[in-house]
Amino acid sequence: MAGFWRKLLPKRFRKNGITIPVVRLQGPIVSGGGPFRPALNLANVAPVLEKAFAMKDAPAVAITINSPGGSPVQSRLIFTRIRELAREKQKKVLVFVEDVAASGGYMIALAGDEIIADSTSIVGSIGVVSGGFGFPELLKKIGVERRVYTAGENKVILDPFQPEKEKDIEYLKSLQLEIHQVFISMVRERRAGKLRDDAAVFSGLFWSGTRGLELGLVDGLGDMRQELKRRYGQKTKLELVAAGRGLFGRRVPGVSPVSLESAASGLATGLVEAAEERALWGRFGL
Repeated sequence: MAGFWRKLLPKRFRKNGITIPVVRLQGPIVSGGGPFRPALNLANVAPVLEKAFAMKDAPAVAITINSPGGSPVQSRLIFTRIRELAREKQKKVLVFVEDVAASGGYMIALAGDEIIADSTSIVGSIGVVSGGFGFPELLKKIGVERRVYTAGENKVILDPFQPEKEKDIEYLKSLQLEIHQVFISMVRERRAGKLRDDAAVFSGLFWSGTRGLELGLVDGLGDMRQELKRRYGQKTKLELVAAGRGLFGRRVPGVSPVSLESAASGLATGLVEAAEERALWGRFGL
């Protein structure tokens, strides 16, 4: 009851400080995901963002990012949702980089009105990468004949069981250049007036937070708690906003219950995905 009457008081008479909602965006950005590998994508993030921006008395939303990148589509969708909510709710967005905000992780960070990193954070990697493996001789060695029937001469472009074709590689690179240009445009727009005129910024290189500040990729160096208290007062409280919980108190990731068979299949797939995820983090020495 006391809390109800406190809310009726003008803000200047309330003893409690401002509460800032905090959203954590952690991990590689992928469209899929499952019970063995929580995914960072719009489907999983949207409810948490909606909840954070719905806090009426909060003047800002703090978002911490720790991601080596991943899907450019999901990165851009999350970026767009954050900006839409910021405009709709008229709240400032403060992004804080933890270990890394690289590639798609940095694309999401661009949604911040300000980006603050640690001096040892990794930021940047503004580029596009595609990777895979080729097995053109594998089936022949194990005595398996592969049969593929298509309608459309390019339906099996970049088939890993066929030798690479120059025209396929050129086509893939043209797609990468298109996506890269979208990324560059986003950086130029969101960092207008702050970005240093240096061609290396868009080369795919990544830097420490200190160097990122010099290049204009971030606005400052610091710690989230200290920075928010400096801006909004020492009584400022940080409230972590997380996904809802199910009947037994577990996080609700938005996936259906799995059978024993699908769990086994998911475990096998998860091992491969875990290796890919490890490679993403490993690129930045993490």
